[in-house]
Amino acid sequence: MNAEIRLQSIAHSFGDEAVIKDIDLQIQKGEIFGLLGPSGAGKTTLVKIIVGILKPTHGSVEVQGTTMPSLQQMRSIGFMAQSDALYMELSAKENMEYFASIYGLSRSKQKERMEHALGVVNLVEHMKKPVEKFSGGMKRRLSLAIALVHEPTVLVLDEPTVGIDPLLRQSVWDEFQKLKRRGTTIIVTTHVMDEAEKCDKLALLRDGFVIAQGSPEQLKQEVQVDTIEQAFLHYGGMKR
Repeated sequence: MNAEIRLQSIAHSFGDEAVIKDIDLQIQKGEIFGLLGPSGAGKTTLVKIIVGILKPTHGSVEVQGTTMPSLQQMRSIGFMAQSDALYMELSAKENMEYFASIYGLSRSKQKERMEHALGVVNLVEHMKKPVEKFSGGMKRRLSLAIALVHEPTVLVLDEPTVGIDPLLRQSVWDEFQKLKRRGTTIIVTTHVMDEAEKCDKLALLRDGFVIAQGSPEQLKQEVQVDTIEQAFLHYGGMKR
């Protein structure tokens, strides 16, 4: 099966510090793929390499058959970073309009997509408010809406639900499932175990290595445990 996203022998260092170490992954079209691991495991660096923000020290990444980094390919990717890249003096609506225009959406399409994306994250009634008046959780929700606005075929989200209340988190994951059914490929980094259970496939990261990968059920069955947390503790305790 041709993978939608393919990572081959990926390694990356910042100076003398190796943060990603020989990672191979294949992610299929229409799959929700979770990168699970503690802070410092290398999740953020890995997703930056996938979207083309970072060029790996070693190895190659292909997204939909195109070697990254590629400016053209980046137009088909929705990316939500761990830190919010927003214009604080602008309103939520103005932020959305700016990013929608970068992706080349027409005025009529912008309006339709902005209303939908802001509805997903429950920010429609706050769209005219300056972002500087938003709480941290509201800024995260706006960042997610911006990642969704241009209907990307690949969605890469770095801890998208941090600071979002449980009810809204469920509605966000419902939207992920809808996108998946339409064929969108989604990569999510998380350290929240119940979110990991909702992924089709997982890669467990520790110290820059993928220590195990497979579906949540496969990972649990392989080590005969009931939860992903128990599986992660088991694999994390194994020597490489």
